[in-house]
Parts: sequence; structure tokens; C-alpha cells
Amino acid sequence: VQLQASGGGLVQAGGSLRLSCAASGRTFNNDHLGWFRQATGKEREFVAAIRWSGGSTYYTDSVKGRFTISRDGAKNTVYLQMNSLKPEDTAVYYCAARNIIERASISDVKTYYYWGQGTLVTVSS
Repeated sequence: VQLQASGGGLVQAGGSLRLSCAASGRTFNNDHLGWFRQATGKEREFVAAIRWSGGSTYYTDSVKGRFTISRDGAKNTVYLQMNSLKPEDTAVYYCAARNIIERASISDVKTYYYWGQGTLVTVSS
């Protein structure tokens, strides 16, 4: 199973980026696909998740109204559209997958078992 994240880069505050996570090696019909981020010196934190089948979405409070997670079944790809970016959004962003039967919080990083390699997002002030 591979999760290939891409789309990171340098952007000014207020700008936008779209991250992509191309998934391969299995179907994800019984999974949640999530985005996490890790800033330098900080723990990895939950950003957003989507249930592959059905499309239910979840967001951490700090990105609600600014970020949108979506998926394209034909391309087996999950996206994170990030608008109104802030310097505090600077981090390495990772995509990950976990089974929908997991009962722990959707934001629990320990419950995700497939991880992509990360893509760096830098927001300048």
C-alpha cells in the first residue's frame, strides 16, 4: 500500500494550496483517509479526514472554514484544499488511512496504519 502526498510549497499568508494524496495498492472503501501535520518541534496533529465511502468529513477547529477535504474515487486520490493560509499552518503534511471500524477518535494519530511520506507547506507572513 502506498500513499503519495504532493502539492506542498511556499505561499504567502492568505494564499492557497491544494495537497493531493494518491493511494494505491488496495481499495479504501472501508477506510477513513486523513491529513495530519507536524510543525518543527511539535507533535503530529490531526487536520482533517474523510470517509472514503459516503464522504463524511471531519476537521480540527483551527482549519474549519478554511480547509476542505475531498476525494476522487476514479483517481483514488484525496485532496486537501487549503485557503486563507496562515503562518501557523506551516508544517509537513501527511496523509494516512485507518479502518472505519476504529472506535477511537478520528483525530487519534495512533489509529492510522498507512502513512505517506509528507509534503512541506511553508506560509510566509
